[in-house]
Amino acid sequence: MKLNELQPAKGAVKSRKRVGRGPGSGLGKTSGRGEKGQKSRRGYSRQRGFEGGQMPLHRRLPKRGFTNVFAPVTKEITLSAISVNYKDGDTVSIETLREKKLVSSKVDRVVVIASGGLSRKVVVDVYRVTKGAKESIISKGGSVKEPAITDAES
Repeated sequence: MKLNELQPAKGAVKSRKRVGRGPGSGLGKTSGRGEKGQKSRRGYSRQRGFEGGQMPLHRRLPKRGFTNVFAPVTKEITLSAISVNYKDGDTVSIETLREKKLVSSKVDRVVVIASGGLSRKVVVDVYRVTKGAKESIISKGGSVKEPAITDAES
């Protein structure tokens, strides 16, 4: 095969619509715009969200609250999930949680909560550990390494 022999697959390339070229073309007279109305006129363009004079959806919905799209994504992990997925002496960190597919790559922070029981001795090194979870981990002989939370992060 040579470069001059290349051609698109059959049916991949369609000829462009030539509107307003007589009744035989099928797109003559009104050129596919229908009869009267704003959309049939020259120079028509509508604003985004315009609903023909009806109150637009973005004005009908209540405006309350705020969601910060730049806020760090936080995920909670239970002690029972740690018990199931880790062995004695393992370190629980955001990297190991990603490897075990317990949190997605989009998660920035992990909080360990005291839901379920812990049956293993583990070292926990995550963003935050609740008071109950910390007591449970220490009672099983594990330890908790918490990073220092600065004023900028909180």
